[in-house]
Amino acid sequence: MLKHVLKEISPINKDLLKKAELHLDNLTKPRGSLGRLEELAARLYAISCAKKPEVEPGIIFTCAGDHGVAQAGVSLFPRAVTRQMVTNFLNGGAAVNVLARTSGLQLKVVDVGVAGPSFPGHDLLIQNRIRSGTGDLSAGPAMSELECQKAIELGIDLAKQAYEKGIKTLCTGEMGIGNTTPSTALYCAFLGFEPHDLAGSGTGLESDGIKKKARVIAKGLEVNAEILNSKDPIKILAALGGLEIACLTGIILGGAWKGMNVIIDGFISSAAYVSAWKLNPFVEDYCFFSHLSAEKGHIMVMEKIQARPVLNMDMRLGEGTGAALAYFILKSAANIFNEMATFDQAGVSR
Repeated sequence: MLKHVLKEISPINKDLLKKAELHLDNLTKPRGSLGRLEELAARLYAISCAKKPEVEPGIIFTCAGDHGVAQAGVSLFPRAVTRQMVTNFLNGGAAVNVLARTSGLQLKVVDVGVAGPSFPGHDLLIQNRIRSGTGDLSAGPAMSELECQKAIELGIDLAKQAYEKGIKTLCTGEMGIGNTTPSTALYCAFLGFEPHDLAGSGTGLESDGIKKKARVIAKGLEVNAEILNSKDPIKILAALGGLEIACLTGIILGGAWKGMNVIIDGFISSAAYVSAWKLNPFVEDYCFFSHLSAEKGHIMVMEKIQARPVLNMDMRLGEGTGAALAYFILKSAANIFNEMATFDQAGVSR
């Protein structure tokens, strides 16, 4: 499946961006006066292949997985919190639940790698666990290449199923105690950053904790150096990533494959994006970065890949919360394109 999807992802037709701009310039407003809303509308039009831009309905996939590296003291919270938060999601009490309801988004929680027994069945839950948490990336590969590929293909399949149900927009979200550590490691491996430059507070680490986190990441890069030297994105993702990050990588690839709008959440979801981008650079045409995370290294990553997030709200929660907010902005952009009158229609002088 993965090889097929990677071959099938195509870039958008850039000529459609110019066509969209002509339409936007003919709407009853000074040219360019809606700023980035017009840029987003043009991209949505190009993604739609010159059809009416559609953002609704949308869905957030909040993918959950545990990390062996959490036992190295890189988070203020114990690994058990991942499981507790999944239960909170299912009970409707988390921030992502509130913002999904507020924005009119569907929500699914995906157990792709939570430690412990299976969860009881629930309407919001997709239980397709590859393994119960990853290994410690600072001691060796976090997972096998096969496990990583299974997680990616799960994400692709989730995107495909959503497409077949008429979903227009995919939003990424995650939950996994310690997952800023594998995300930072992936940025270092894929984009050439140094751990001490990029490592941030995560769940609230202070200076000494951040330094320790950077050392753990540096050790992970060192012990997995042979794999990193292969330059193989799947092998690198398997060595340094997480099961939820791999699943999100697949969701991004699957969304691009099916020509859907994909909203990337924050720091961890952006690591999944970079992984997908390394596998097929055309994914960038379909992706919107929801917000600039307050996590220290996110601004450096965004600058490196020349991405411009939609919002800057000083948020760093994850879960899909930033994506839920950006979803409203994308709906607004589409509606401006589709519903505003032209000068001729309104009888307004140019």
